[in-house]
Amino acid sequence: MMMNKVRGAIIAAACSFGIAQGYAAESVNFVSWGGSTQDAQKEAWATPFTGQTGIKVIQDGPTDYGKLKAMVESGNVQWDLVDVEVDFAYRAAKEGLLEPLDFSVIDKTNIDPRFVSDYGIGSFYFSFVLAYNMGKLSGQPANWSALFDTETFPGKRALYKWPSPGVIELALLADGVAESDLYPLDLDRAFKKLDTIKKDIIWWGGGAQSQQLLASGEVSMGQFWNGRIFALQEDGVPVGVSWKQNLVMSDFLVIPKGAKNKDAAMKFLAYSTSAQGQADFAELTAFSPINSESSALISDDLMAFMPTTYSDDQVSLDYKYWAEHGPDIAKKWNEWILK
Repeated sequence: MMMNKVRGAIIAAACSFGIAQGYAAESVNFVSWGGSTQDAQKEAWATPFTGQTGIKVIQDGPTDYGKLKAMVESGNVQWDLVDVEVDFAYRAAKEGLLEPLDFSVIDKTNIDPRFVSDYGIGSFYFSFVLAYNMGKLSGQPANWSALFDTETFPGKRALYKWPSPGVIELALLADGVAESDLYPLDLDRAFKKLDTIKKDIIWWGGGAQSQQLLASGEVSMGQFWNGRIFALQEDGVPVGVSWKQNLVMSDFLVIPKGAKNKDAAMKFLAYSTSAQGQADFAELTAFSPINSESSALISDDLMAFMPTTYSDDQVSLDYKYWAEHGPDIAKKWNEWILK
């Protein structure tokens, strides 16, 4: 399997990354989304980083925005580095919940400028794709409109349950809104479209749950992170994917305000976003690297699974719009959910 090809390279990479030795007493509490993504972050980043620096990386999760905010406000911050969605990162920075990044430690020279700010830097970028269980459907859904066609494609639908970029946009695209006209979001139109399948939706809150729903056949299709589908395919699960209208988004790595191991977290963030760290993670997940130097280090056979190959079919989600309007959208979202 493709995942097995890079394990030796990942271990070797730890010896070549330019961080000083001698931090055996330090540790980093790293929080992410669980499942195959966090497993890959551990293998591609944490294990070689610890081997090279002696800094222990303690895994925790899943990411919980309410918990992060409560920790910062209470002054008892247990997390040091957290993988969050990019719109939350911008909003949290504005709310004073994050530490500014130290770019004398973190080299941002080759980081895609779309995925770097003073308070966060991309951990990877990904696409929401339409994926389906091939054992549950006789046809192949082409785009998001198939989600709303329960006659042709019967079964439950899996959608991301949090009010963040993705679900609103796919509903509008399925209803005929052009990509160029998505923003500002027409929430009433989106919810009206979602009403047509509301009884068929099973909401997922994390990647591991989404994989289980699709692999088990509890849902026949849905909205998924592309890397989670890649992991299922690598394991031989009979799932298909449509890249039409794939929705591009990013995760950011952030350090909560008051993190106890801030300096060690900066070092770990530097390793994670290095060319080798990003390439190793991409090889394990098919999530795209945010470091422009990583592409030369990624195997050609992986490209069929990566968003960069399907740029002509991409729809860019406006995370800065969500950072500004997210709280208002969330209020309307929650009202709709409870109807």
